[in-house]
Amino acid sequence: MTPEITALLADLDREGYVADAAIATALFLARGLDKPLLVEGDAGVGKTELAKVLARILETDLIRLQCYEGLDVQTALYEWDYPRQLLRVRMSDGRGEDPRAVEAAIFTRDYLLERPLLQAITRQGPPPVLLIDEIDRADDGFEAFLLELLSDFQVTIPELGTIRAERPPHVILTSNRTRELGDALRRRCLYLYIEHPDLEKEVRIIRRRVPEAEERLAREVGHFLSALRGRDLVKPPGVAETLDWTRALVSLRQDGLDAEVVRQTLGCLLKARADLEAVDGEAVAALVEQARGDGR
Repeated sequence: MTPEITALLADLDREGYVADAAIATALFLARGLDKPLLVEGDAGVGKTELAKVLARILETDLIRLQCYEGLDVQTALYEWDYPRQLLRVRMSDGRGEDPRAVEAAIFTRDYLLERPLLQAITRQGPPPVLLIDEIDRADDGFEAFLLELLSDFQVTIPELGTIRAERPPHVILTSNRTRELGDALRRRCLYLYIEHPDLEKEVRIIRRRVPEAEERLAREVGHFLSALRGRDLVKPPGVAETLDWTRALVSLRQDGLDAEVVRQTLGCLLKARADLEAVDGEAVAALVEQARGDGR
C-alpha cells in the first residue's frame, strides 16, 4: 500500500470505520480523480456510513439526497418559495409597482429554496461530500438527469441562468441493487462493492464500535452472524443489525451467548417474519452452540 492509502486507513479507523485496502483505495482515487464513487452492497454493510466518515475526515459538510420511487428533479434540485412570492405580489397591489419589476424581484436567489443537489453545487468553502443514497430506488429518468449533472456540475434555472460549481463536491452514490443501474451512470463512476464482513473484520467492528462488549461476547456474536448469514434468508442482517444486537446483549448484561436470550432478542437481527419463522428455537440453539464452540 502507498503511504497515502495507509494514512487514509488510519483516518477511517480513527473515525470508527473498520475498512480494508480496497475501500481506502477507492476513496483515495475518487478524490484524486474527481470522480463519483458508486458503492454497492447489501443493506447494512456500511455504504452510507462511508460517506459520513469521509465528510468528518475532510472536515467538510455532508449533503444527503435520499432517493425514493417518484423522486423528481425539482424536489432534488430546487423549488421556488411560492408562499413568499405570493406575499410579495400581494404587497405590491395598490402600490402602482411595475408588474415586470415585481416579477423580476420574486424570481431571484432570495426566493429560491435550494435542495440537496443545488446545495452541493453552490456551497462555498471546502467542497462538501454529496451522498446520493439508494440511487437504485429512483427511476430511469432521474438517473439520466443525474448523469448530466455529474458530468459538468452545473444546472440551468430558466429564471436565473446557469449555475456552476466553483469546486465540485465529492460524490458518493449508494445502491442496494433493487434494480440494475444504467451502463452510462456506471461508466461515469468509480465502483466499489462492499461485502458482508468476514469473521475477523466483524469482530474488529464490534470491538471498535461497542467497546463495552467483552471479547468473548464479540467473538461469539461474530461466529453467530457468520453462520446465520449462511442460511437462506430474505433479509440477511448487516453490520448495523450486528451492532444493535451487541448493544442489546450488553444492556442485558450478557458476556456470552445464551440460547434463550438470543431467541428473545432475535428481532434486533432479523427484520422479516419469514426469517424469524425460519430461525426457530431449535435452529437458534444449534447456532448458539456452534458459536460458543467456534468462539473459544
